[in-house]
Amino acid sequence: MRTLCASTLIGEFFVIGFAGLVAMKDPDLTQATVWTVCGVAMLLSVLLCGMLSRPGAVQLGWALQIGLIASGFIVPTMFFLGAVFAGLWWCSVHYGRRIDSIKERWAAAQEASAAPAASDTA
Repeated sequence: MRTLCASTLIGEFFVIGFAGLVAMKDPDLTQATVWTVCGVAMLLSVLLCGMLSRPGAVQLGWALQIGLIASGFIVPTMFFLGAVFAGLWWCSVHYGRRIDSIKERWAAAQEASAAPAASDTA
């Protein structure tokens, strides 16, 4: 799960940065506003990426996704991006957990098949 979630967060980092560049062309928004919203979101994405092995990281990821959607009240393009990122976060968590369980079963099967071979050589 950590790999998929980390990939999603790093992808969010880059997309939010590029979205900030596009949002700066909006005459209703100042550069300071855009970079405050985008900069905070980018920073939180990277920080959360480093915290994925800690308890509660998935819940913090959901809080980040909700915050991204809510930031659409300041930078309107973030409504769309936040919704897309929330969907990606759900996929990362859901399929990441499934992949983790498959990997655990595969490792257990490998360990079980290696155990008789080790006892035969002893």
